[in-house]
Amino acid sequence: MRRINWVYLCCSGVLLSVRSSQAAPALTIYNQNFAVVRDTLPLDLKEGDNQVQVTDTTTQVEPDSVVLRDPTGQRNLQILEQNYRADPVTQDRLLALYEGKTIDFLVSQGDHSQIVPGKIIRSGGQVSGPQGYNYNGYGYNNSGYSSNSPIIEVDGKLRFVLPGTPLFPALPDDTILKPTLNWLLRSDKAGPLQAELSYVTGGMNWKADYNLVSPEQSDTLQMVGWVTFNNQSGKTFDNAHIKLMAGNVNKIQPQNGAYGTTFSSGGMMEGYPQSPPVTQKTFDEYHLYTVESPATLRDRESKQVEFVRADQIKSQRVYVYDGARLDPNRSNYNREASYGTQSNTKVWTMREFRNTVDNGLGIPLPQGRMRFYRKDSDGQLEFTGENTIDHTPENETLRMYLGDTFDVVGERKQTAFKLDPQRNGWADETFEIRLRNHKKAPVEVRVVEHLYRGGNWEITAKSDPLLKSDSTTVEFRVQVPPDAEKSITYTVHYSWISNGF
Repeated sequence: MRRINWVYLCCSGVLLSVRSSQAAPALTIYNQNFAVVRDTLPLDLKEGDNQVQVTDTTTQVEPDSVVLRDPTGQRNLQILEQNYRADPVTQDRLLALYEGKTIDFLVSQGDHSQIVPGKIIRSGGQVSGPQGYNYNGYGYNNSGYSSNSPIIEVDGKLRFVLPGTPLFPALPDDTILKPTLNWLLRSDKAGPLQAELSYVTGGMNWKADYNLVSPEQSDTLQMVGWVTFNNQSGKTFDNAHIKLMAGNVNKIQPQNGAYGTTFSSGGMMEGYPQSPPVTQKTFDEYHLYTVESPATLRDRESKQVEFVRADQIKSQRVYVYDGARLDPNRSNYNREASYGTQSNTKVWTMREFRNTVDNGLGIPLPQGRMRFYRKDSDGQLEFTGENTIDHTPENETLRMYLGDTFDVVGERKQTAFKLDPQRNGWADETFEIRLRNHKKAPVEVRVVEHLYRGGNWEITAKSDPLLKSDSTTVEFRVQVPPDAEKSITYTVHYSWISNGF
């Protein structure tokens, strides 16, 4: 498919319109709402200075990011001066340009229409370009269109609304139909060349989504991952070669006229495709994914492309009971007997699996949403929960909260508390945790306890083995028989050093 664009050249004061054929563009899209565009730009230049006008960029191009070069390295190109206009003609702009003049308005009343002349006293509203830029002679303004109403004089009387549809006599000479780059371009040689035009643009984004399906009686997962492109750049890219950059790339964004720094960051079918639709590699400190087949990204369109497929992923369902309800507003009351004794009964359901080659994966997974489904006895898929993952390298473990289990209940209560009566130098506290399993099968529950009173602590008594997760967290892993209850108890001794003794 050939795409026809227009490039305007002005040599020796003569404006030349050159019709040109453009090769397929290349895009590197970042998941931070911007992209790098690389287009082939056919030029026919004279030696020395040339006036060039380009009208086929996006509406959200960052003008100061423009790079023009000869990819063969045989021609030296230098942009001596660049002017960027992003104020394409609109009704509001034409009203502003004809301010102070009389134009015709088409007034419709039922089946009848008439032409009414009116003088534009005030056009109302400011001429607004993309990304909040107002091209009214004052540069950047994030306010957009003003709330000022137009003022039109008709038959010697002022109206604060348009009397009808404005009929403009002609386009003024300085109006444009598309955002335009105007260059004073110097070339060291004369003749045609296929130049490469690169620039950064806003309005393009991508995200990853994963659908995971497990059979009725197993926790083995089947995964299909989708990439969704969202093109709001104001330009359609035909048969584009697309790469996706995953990682937290530091990108400076305009914020209210200044610059600030932001740190960002389908369907299921049996079998495997003949070749992967997306390949990946490490690039600098990030991961670069290449979409193997060219794709057309239309303006204001979202498109999905499959980028990962895996089968036989071994996973496990994990039940976690984290029963303490801690009030952050009472963190200074850690020596009160009632502190940290509030509890909940919910037992979390979590899904866990390793991102390894042996487990059917072993590829860097970009951040995105994971949706989990399970096949019912009738073969239908039922949604069982979802969560998001961060950028996950190979050989890492993914663990996601999917909801609260219905048939396993926890209960946590303080059974003893003793505080040093003299100097508040120590405290002993005992808890009992009860787990009730109403399922017809045994379950393992990970009971997480936070040693939240601070200071030095020591577990002086416990009913079951425990693991120390970090400096303030311990975990019991206990088996609860079907239709049964399991009780866990432990005592912790806290000690503080206060006022030097």
